[in-house]
Amino acid sequence: MTKARAVPMPSNSALTPLYGGADLLDAFAIYLPAGASDDVEVLTRAALERQAWWIRALTRLRDVVMSTVGVKSSRAVGLAGAAHGPVIGFFPVLSKSATELILGADDRHLDFRLTIQLRADAANRRELVAGTVVHCHNRLGRIYLATIAPFHRVIVPASLEQAARAVKI
Repeated sequence: MTKARAVPMPSNSALTPLYGGADLLDAFAIYLPAGASDDVEVLTRAALERQAWWIRALTRLRDVVMSTVGVKSSRAVGLAGAAHGPVIGFFPVLSKSATELILGADDRHLDFRLTIQLRADAANRRELVAGTVVHCHNRLGRIYLATIAPFHRVIVPASLEQAARAVKI
């Protein structure tokens, strides 16, 4: 199976205006198997719903620890997002086009945005790209981000690899 790899942030993303001054800015991509869906929402759901047990465990740990400082749990983020529109996993969907889905949420410590793009590379191979933009508001946000960034850099590629496996025919 193809492994996810680090790539430059997509230059054509709706999030491009947020790149400047970001506290976290990274992207990962994976080549999709032949016959995989062309629907970016289907691919995003495959990446973010029904996460691996270890990702769910880390998310629960994050929720327990961050609740002590008044940061919203993943469940609370999802419920708040669902009151305004669709949610994938616990991430509120902020916008959707034929090739890009923007998800994210704002909290007192940071603002988080995720772009999921379906694109073709120079060799016309289809790939799924996940890019993250985070802007911290305060010291709590910077401490939180420094703590979770190493996990984030493992979870995002693992989620892309899950999506590539799930959409394989």
